[in-house]
Parts: sequence; structure tokens; C-alpha cells
Amino acid sequence: MDLISEVIRTVRVGDARARLIRQDAPGVRFPAFAGSGFHVLLHGVCWLVGDGDPVFLRPGDIVLTTAGGAHGLSETPCDLADLPLIEMGDLPPSPGPASFEFLCGNYRLDHARTPRYLRTLPGLIAVSPDEERHPETRAVISLLAAHVTKPQPGSAATLRALLDLVLVHVLRQWHEQNTTGTWPEVSHPGVAAALREIHENPHHPWTVGRLSEAAGMPRAAFSRLFTAGVGEAPMTYLTGWRLSRAAQLLRETDASLARIAPQVGYSTEFALSAAFRREYGVSPGRFRSAAVERTADT
Repeated sequence: MDLISEVIRTVRVGDARARLIRQDAPGVRFPAFAGSGFHVLLHGVCWLVGDGDPVFLRPGDIVLTTAGGAHGLSETPCDLADLPLIEMGDLPPSPGPASFEFLCGNYRLDHARTPRYLRTLPGLIAVSPDEERHPETRAVISLLAAHVTKPQPGSAATLRALLDLVLVHVLRQWHEQNTTGTWPEVSHPGVAAALREIHENPHHPWTVGRLSEAAGMPRAAFSRLFTAGVGEAPMTYLTGWRLSRAAQLLRETDASLARIAPQVGYSTEFALSAAFRREYGVSPGRFRSAAVERTADT
């Protein structure tokens, strides 16, 4: 089961943002936020400051904030509280020379949960890409830098694709370098089969019994192995996936809620609306309106 692809599908319901930052001493502090993001150091050197020991960063290094934890980038090792808070918003980079320069990209999930797969990882991950093994990573970062500095028509769609690619590359390379880490492996063929059924056919009237049949396993054993491998009980995961798919359709299409509901396993638009509000904290209509407004501003 390709969990990295599922992470990308899930975070994509969030608001995509990216900017270039040129920073002077002493550095900058990023507050906690709901979502996931990354920094790519382009020029200069600095220190990643968070809950643990500071980490030295060189040009090309990528920092992943898996679940939006507070952190900072500093010219020297220091306490996080000693750094000034960054000015938020889509602001142009400061003109003139700077101590270091970096790209920021994130998906803000103000009305959704960070994927469980990311929440199992360390809050801050620093990766030094292996350019000999993965030269494509540098190419993706160059495309993102060009997009941020010189926006073109179609920028909103391009930005999401580029953020997806950077996240895929950093997760893939971190996983390669940390084979004993906490990234959950769904290697059991029965559990993987059930996940494929959920993802490809969320409209089916699934029960634990029907999913265990699809997995070719006894119900009790299936529930135990699914929860251990995925981190959530089968029906909890199913509900989250259905609502994530509904959020994606609300963001990316103009389909009515009445049309979306049966596609994601809800008998009526009212049932979907109630479940969506419980999960995301807003109605489907408000979620779609906010997504449209953010896209128009991009």
C-alpha cells in the first residue's frame, strides 16, 4: 500500500501556499499551525531550532514540519523563544543581501486533521537530499523557486503539483535514510486489499464484516491487523477517507452536495453535511466558499 500517495491526497484538501524568504540575523520563528509544510534552504547556512537540539542546515537541505509544530531558523543555535515571529501572509522577499534564503511551502488544514501517517513521524525532519541518487529533487525545487519568484497563468494548479512533488521527495528520502523509523508499513496483503477497496470504492456500503471478506480474513484478525498497521479502526478510517474525498470534490469540482453524497457512501446530502461538519468544523458550503475565495486570491 503506497502510504505516501495517500498522505498527498489527504493534505491536498488544505490551502496551498508558498513564498521565498530572505532572512537576516538573528533568524525567524514560525508559530504552530494546522497542517504540514517544508522549508528548502537555497543560500547561506542556518540552524533549525525546535524542541530538540539545533540542527545545522546547508544549502539544499529540506526541513519538513510534519504536523505544523512551532520551530525556527536561526543564524546561530538559540532558544526558539529568542527568535522574532515571522510576519505572515503572501509577502515578497526583502530586497538586498541576507544571511540566508529559503523557500517555504505548506498546506494549511484549518478544517481538517493532519494525516495520521505524518503524525507518527517526528515533528521536524531535516533531509539532505542525495543529488547523485535523486537529481530530480533539485529540478523540482528549481521549478518551485521559479514559480514563486515569477508567477505565471495557471499558478494555483502548478503550485499544488510542485508542493506535492517536494513532499513526496522529502518523505521518500527520509524513509530511505530511516528504515527503522516509525513510518507505518501496511505490508499485510489482506489489509492492503481492504485499503484499496476503501480508496477505490468509498461509495460501497462497507461494514467491518464486508471489509474482512475483501481482505480474505476472519473479522477479529482483520480488525486487529488493520488497526495495528494503519493506526485507526477500519470504520474510523473509512469515515475519514470518505469525508476527505468529499472535501476534495468540494474544492476541485462544482458538483452539488446531492451528487457528491452517493459517491462517498452517504445516502443523502443531509447525512453527508452532518458528518462533514463534525469532521471539519464547518458546513460543506462554507468549506467550498472558503476554498474558492483562497483560489481567487492566489
